[in-house]
Amino acid sequence: MAFIDHESPSSDLLYAQHTSEYAYRIPTPPRILVPPPELTANFFPEAASRPLQEYGLAKNTRLFQSPTHFNTPRGLGWTYGRRRQAQAILPFLYLGPMVAAKDGESLKKEGISMLLSIRHKHSLESRFISGALRVADELGIQRTTLDIANNQELISAFPIATRMINEHRAHIDKLQQSYQGDAPVMGKVMVFCESGNERSAAVVAAYLMEVHDDVDYIEAMQICQAQRFCVNFDEAMKHLLQNYWDILQAKRMVTEGGHAEITHEALVSSHPTSDADSCNRLKRPLELDDDDDDDDEQHRGGSDEARFEGRSFAPFTDA
Repeated sequence: MAFIDHESPSSDLLYAQHTSEYAYRIPTPPRILVPPPELTANFFPEAASRPLQEYGLAKNTRLFQSPTHFNTPRGLGWTYGRRRQAQAILPFLYLGPMVAAKDGESLKKEGISMLLSIRHKHSLESRFISGALRVADELGIQRTTLDIANNQELISAFPIATRMINEHRAHIDKLQQSYQGDAPVMGKVMVFCESGNERSAAVVAAYLMEVHDDVDYIEAMQICQAQRFCVNFDEAMKHLLQNYWDILQAKRMVTEGGHAEITHEALVSSHPTSDADSCNRLKRPLELDDDDDDDDEQHRGGSDEARFEGRSFAPFTDA
């Protein structure tokens, strides 16, 4: 009668002790911690605005001011009642709730020239936004709406909102070029949703990232929170802004790389070359590819223990 060994290959784990507690929750991405805004006059970062030649605003310093134009963050004197008002995140960009968008007197006082509503398609509260749009029509203010089905659609709405804001500002600036008065009017846009704390705040944060080179998603959220203390960026929204920041960085790298490639090609084409030089340039990439293939073969033949070297954490230890 044959002897059957019932011992499993993983029996060695019986003699190992785990070094940390087991987690039974659904795997989630790591939390993004946004430090509270510093309550100092020098909180805002020095932000260099990106050139936006397509809107004619590249050298317009009057419209493209740094966020440092504020002396102190609004959070220093924040009161609960201010959540119903709109706050200026930039000199031309306001963030507020639907209630503030319906306040015609406040809109005229602040000089708002455009209302941009971020509306949820299937929510009951979004139906009340039409009241704010009627107020805009009565005051002769330009108004537009971005309808989204869920927050995930915001990442595709971010560049659309940025384009709308900049096109409106460019239009107002063009009208003011022929203005002969002493106090030209700046085009001001109010971005709002039902509460002014979630979707509209994300749109404003995305705008800050796109028009300023050195304002990342963390700083953008801090700037919004410093001026409108009641904004609420949940974890999903934080990761959404982080993903959009990565997209912006990739686009900028591609743009800069494209300019560098064009410059290199222009330099090469400006110098005549011989047939031998052309052959050498074609042969070198093939030689490099062969070397890379040899390195890959060596790595495949070796052990993968090297990738565990230098790790300070071990999930199990011997008993």
